[in-house]
Amino acid sequence: MSPSQEPLYRLAQGVRQHGSALLAGATDPHDELMSLVWGPRFDREHALGLIAQQPQVAAQALPALLAAADHFDALHPAVQGRLRRLIVRHRVLGGHAGAGSRRMEQASDGVKIAHAPHPAY
Repeated sequence: MSPSQEPLYRLAQGVRQHGSALLAGATDPHDELMSLVWGPRFDREHALGLIAQQPQVAAQALPALLAAADHFDALHPAVQGRLRRLIVRHRVLGGHAGAGSRRMEQASDGVKIAHAPHPAY
């Protein structure tokens, strides 16, 4: 893994571990996740509101959530922007295409990328 990808990888591990439980009741989990990382600092108040809705996972997820918040705040703004683009890409390419269809995305550099639907949908 390249050194530039390592901060995002570390941050994604916590989301993969606790994100599905924290975002289980969300109408659009991608929107909830994006709202946490939209600004230059992680939205801890919104995150604590999400945790309050899931008391059965709060004790396990809270330390990881706070660590993710600190980690996000320490990221360079360009890396934060890349994370936001990855969340949008995941939503567009995997989350809402319908079973069996493929979505096309045009990256900022003009390259078109085909992606199969996310297995959860």
